[in-house]
Amino acid sequence: MKKFLHSAYKWSNSWTGTIVIVLFVIFFVAQAFRIPSGSMKDSLLIGDHLFAKKFAYGISMPHIPFLELSIMPWSDDLKLVDGDTPKRGDIVIFRYPGNIKQHFVKRCVALPDDELFVADKNLFIHFREGDEWIKEHYAKDYEIAIFDGKLWVKNPYMKEHPGIHHDPKIVNDGNFPIPIFYVNPLRVEKDHYFMMGDNRDHSNDSRFWGSVPYENIEGTPWFIYFSIDNNWEIRWDRIGKTPADLEQEPYLQKAIEEREKEDKEYYGIT
Repeated sequence: MKKFLHSAYKWSNSWTGTIVIVLFVIFFVAQAFRIPSGSMKDSLLIGDHLFAKKFAYGISMPHIPFLELSIMPWSDDLKLVDGDTPKRGDIVIFRYPGNIKQHFVKRCVALPDDELFVADKNLFIHFREGDEWIKEHYAKDYEIAIFDGKLWVKNPYMKEHPGIHHDPKIVNDGNFPIPIFYVNPLRVEKDHYFMMGDNRDHSNDSRFWGSVPYENIEGTPWFIYFSIDNNWEIRWDRIGKTPADLEQEPYLQKAIEEREKEDKEYYGIT
């Protein structure tokens, strides 16, 4: 046994062993991602660098980093092994259905067979468990609407995830895309998940291009390993934090203040 462990140790220190171990970690355990856009403000910010938990929702087909080439180019499968599925409210990393080489980070707001619509920016969901379940779990703390003979929960994630917000400067005056304000009632397809950004009025998400197939789902953010703002200042307080940590004070308040400062600079507000 000692001889075997010594041989394994020597192999792991070789170039071949190091490359194999690194690729194994990237393919199956954790992969580094950078948040490039503001669609998840105030939960995740532009300049957040995070490790994704690759095994959270099964095992995705490994792709060569940067090149985004599958290690099995003869196969179109994006999922190697099925596993757990996203839960409502999870932040999910997935391959954009319109271009599988591009990764998106959004929040899962609806599961297969859930029904939803958007009215005047507000998200309404009829959960697949039905009216009685909705009464039991949401009637006390959330606004409930009645439409088409069913109960619909209005904005069911905003209390639990306070980083979700709307931009009051985005109004329905004909200058902005209609899906920001209105989405017709729909039922999420089997094995698909409806994704929306927390920065609701500045997010390219399922309202525009539809729900995400399970096979496109890669993982979930694990923790921030580095973060830098637009002024190239390191956000030391965010390093090492999980998405759940960043929804707490004072991290969320700092994110809101940074967003408001950026808005003032962008819109020329004094």
